[in-house]
Amino acid sequence: MQETLETRNLKEIDARGLPCPQPVIMTKRVTDTGLKELVVLVNHRAALENVTRYAAHSGYAVESIETSPGEYRLVLTHE
Repeated sequence: MQETLETRNLKEIDARGLPCPQPVIMTKRVTDTGLKELVVLVNHRAALENVTRYAAHSGYAVESIETSPGEYRLVLTHE
């Protein structure tokens, strides 16, 4: 059986509704533990851009999925 995003048990950070820099701070707390894969949920463009920038700078590949208008699921995978 092939694993997909839906079947993997990934740590999920729900940062929807939080002002910047909170989504980045929450993401950093988790990445600092050495976790290689996680999901971050955000619902505004600034958080999308800031978390993506932080993750890329920290060595993570980022897949951004717009789950509904203005809501994003960011899948971070350490390279």
